[in-house]
Amino acid sequence: QVQLVESGGGLVQAGGSLRLSCAASGRTISNYNMGWFRQAPRKEREFVATISWRGGSTYYADSVKGRFTISRDNAKNTVYLQMNSLKPEDTADYYCAADPTTWRTARTPADYTYWGQGTPVTVSS
Repeated sequence: QVQLVESGGGLVQAGGSLRLSCAASGRTISNYNMGWFRQAPRKEREFVATISWRGGSTYYADSVKGRFTISRDNAKNTVYLQMNSLKPEDTADYYCAADPTTWRTARTPADYTYWGQGTPVTVSS
């Protein structure tokens, strides 16, 4: 079992930045691809970004490309999401997730086995 705990969410003005962290426990996440998803009120959970188990490959949703950066520190068992140039439409609960199937680039929630409880991000205009 992998337990994931997100932190770093909050209220920020449009154009601002936040850095989300996802701390893992129970097992090392060095054998997992890791992803970030978000879910706004009354909307489905959507893919944001994913990073391969060694950190060599990343993939982003078009809506965040160029503004968000996913990274990981396997020694700290932690994944990060740096969010710059935030927009009101980025407002959502943000979740990190772990995918044990490392050969694929997973972009749907069903592909991920372990999930955190989420951290809220609110971007004011």
